[in-house]
Amino acid sequence: MARDQIDMTPIESRDSLVAWFEEGCKPRDNFRIGTEHEKFAFTLEGHNPVPYEGPHGIHALLNGMRHLLGWEPIMEGDNIIGLYDVTGGGAISLEPGGQFELSGGPVENVHQTASEVMAHLAQVREIARPLRIGFLGIGMTPKWSRQEMPRMPKGRYRIMTDYMPKVGSLGLDMMYRTCTVQTNLDFCSEADMVQKLRVSLALQPVATALFANSPFTEGRPNGFLSFRSEIWRDTDRARSGMLPWAFEPGMGFERWADYALDVPMYFVKRGDRYVDVAGRSFRDLLAGRLAELPGERATLSDWANHISTIFPEVRLKRYLEMRGADGVPWRMIAALPAFWVGILYDQTSLDAAWDLVKSWTAAERQQLRDDVPRHALKATIRGRSLLDLAKECLTFAHAGLKRRARLDREGRDETRYLESLGDIVARGHTTAEELLRKYHGEWKGSVEPVFTEYAY
Repeated sequence: MARDQIDMTPIESRDSLVAWFEEGCKPRDNFRIGTEHEKFAFTLEGHNPVPYEGPHGIHALLNGMRHLLGWEPIMEGDNIIGLYDVTGGGAISLEPGGQFELSGGPVENVHQTASEVMAHLAQVREIARPLRIGFLGIGMTPKWSRQEMPRMPKGRYRIMTDYMPKVGSLGLDMMYRTCTVQTNLDFCSEADMVQKLRVSLALQPVATALFANSPFTEGRPNGFLSFRSEIWRDTDRARSGMLPWAFEPGMGFERWADYALDVPMYFVKRGDRYVDVAGRSFRDLLAGRLAELPGERATLSDWANHISTIFPEVRLKRYLEMRGADGVPWRMIAALPAFWVGILYDQTSLDAAWDLVKSWTAAERQQLRDDVPRHALKATIRGRSLLDLAKECLTFAHAGLKRRARLDREGRDETRYLESLGDIVARGHTTAEELLRKYHGEWKGSVEPVFTEYAY
């Protein structure tokens, strides 16, 4: 999750909110790729969650990373809760249950993403090994209960923890027991944003299927291939979902701003203090009518922080965030940006993808999204299997990366990062199904081997 923003410029009108999104437009030559990945920390002895406190806890891990990297600490009171690279590179942050996240810096190509991931994992291992901490790349913790999960000392998470049970039955599982990989991509204009948003919303179930990797809950199969994706269906419908209105005429920055205004807030941050305004309207804050902050007017920080608490399948900030994938083993992390860059950053592939999805109805898109958590590549739309659809999307992505022709030092283009996804469609089954096969086979009904075979 992103760092809280600090920009106390007062918001004078709704137009300022729209302009905030518009300022994200970039020339195509300046397009960048940002990749975020979360992973579960676990104790090497016993495969238990890692607490924040203690000589072998998350606090010690962050301090070790701070000294290794020379990054600046992100503090909340006396607690270190993250790190950031002052040169404009990446940041390390904590999810509510101690999931350890790298928010990568903005890079020019997927080769740099892959290098960044590998460097980060090597650095983390160097600090974690003496602490007897390991890391697992998977979409949902395979064995720990909600009650076993530690809680990180972050004010925003305390507010969200209190609020989540009021708006859905699985929000606490989302917060404490899931991990994702996400890629963030740019747009050059409002029209470009709208086309990319629509294509990526329609095709987000394809990414969910290709990266499905959360088949276990509390040591047993849960009946899903991406239970992480299923969890989002009952987290908070006011701030998640497939956004059918984004396909209607008139879609643009203004429409998104109005949507965000109607999503209830969680908090307003003043100095180091989080003010609990969960369920309240940003419109009231904008007008200075918020009972918890009488007379206080909204700032650009408030808007940026509020936008970061909206969780649809694709999220607009000053870039677009692809949010449909489960956490995965390290070798697949770079596959997510490769997939979306190949489709969204090449106009020919983007147009082909739009031709593929533009006639789908809102009901068809929703049905596909609802079916994917359980069925993954076996889900269907208009009688066509998602496996077949995924093959076509990979063709678009491959062609787009070929045309980009971004070569590494050995003369290889970015298509090589799609190989793990090519293997999945060639086999016709997901990483989750591979895990289930092992569970019912050589693992003899135990999830414990996942902590060695799928650890980073």
